[in-house]
Amino acid sequence: MELLDFPRFKVSCQNCSLAELCLPHGLNSEELKRLDAAMRRSRPLHKGDCLFRPGDPASSLYAVRSGSVKLFETLNDGDQQIIGFYLPGEILGLDGIETGVHRCTAVALETSSACAVPFPELKAICRQIPSLQEQMLRLFSRELSSEHELLLTLTKRTAEERVATFLASLSTRFQRIGYSPNEFKLSMSREEIGSYLGLTIETVSRVFSRLRDKGMIALNRRLVTIRDSARLRALGNGCAPIDPPRQAALR
Repeated sequence: MELLDFPRFKVSCQNCSLAELCLPHGLNSEELKRLDAAMRRSRPLHKGDCLFRPGDPASSLYAVRSGSVKLFETLNDGDQQIIGFYLPGEILGLDGIETGVHRCTAVALETSSACAVPFPELKAICRQIPSLQEQMLRLFSRELSSEHELLLTLTKRTAEERVATFLASLSTRFQRIGYSPNEFKLSMSREEIGSYLGLTIETVSRVFSRLRDKGMIALNRRLVTIRDSARLRALGNGCAPIDPPRQAALR
């Protein structure tokens, strides 16, 4: 993937709309200029384009700037195991820090773009800017929390609870970047959602239909409208079974 010098673009970290999500608070103008100088921006990624592949040198940390990206591992049978979906302002590329090479594939789910900070520059800046070191620790902590949440979702929750948790999480994340928390378009397919949640595509489709029939959501192809956020979140937390007598049928 070819990278462009970020400072050549009119948009910089200092006036980027995602600055509140990607950057630590309290950086002065000189520190922001230093961070700008280290930034790189990828050429636009079209749907299906790779940001990185297994075996690629893990040379940068990436922040999704627009669109969305999926991260997955390819299993021995050739199937994809989705590890995560990343929205604007969210960070990926941590999978290669230990070994120096990526073990996962990052693919654009739609037309997307990403900013990259090469690790050598990032390390140098972190030594000079303590608040950036703290931000990196928060990012690592958030990644660990996400992995823990996924493990809990896959091992302890029913199909309905998994899908409800997934939609509630997307709602929160869209709200964080200034989008509507109650109406959003899914850039990922039902099959990809199933891979992420450990469910078949048929089960994902059935659960979506049942959530719609129970009045929690409305569906228009990939457009989801959340009609009852409280019930959806309660279901995700295991507090409000969608249909207790038939719940076991969809596990």
